[in-house]
Amino acid sequence: WYQRRVRVINEHLTSKTYDPDQAPTWCKNITEAVKERVKQLGMERYKLAVNVVIGEQRGQGIKVGCRCFWDSDTDNYAQYFYMGETMFCLATAFGVFFY
Repeated sequence: WYQRRVRVINEHLTSKTYDPDQAPTWCKNITEAVKERVKQLGMERYKLAVNVVIGEQRGQGIKVGCRCFWDSDTDNYAQYFYMGETMFCLATAFGVFFY
């Protein structure tokens, strides 16, 4: 799963320069691509939620938080942080077991 995330984000962002008008479209495209790649892992019993944040890189720090109500025995998340010269991207995928 880690390699899939890295590939998806690198394919979408490596050659791009930050553009605030294009960032929402990039977020949507990355979100859909991550969901499709995770579905290929055959996790039919899991509900997937993917969150992607893209921002301009100016040397600032960033903190992103979330809260989830879930079953710690079956549910989990994975994330990947991309840092380019002009932008950063944080992609988080949540897998919640569907009982």
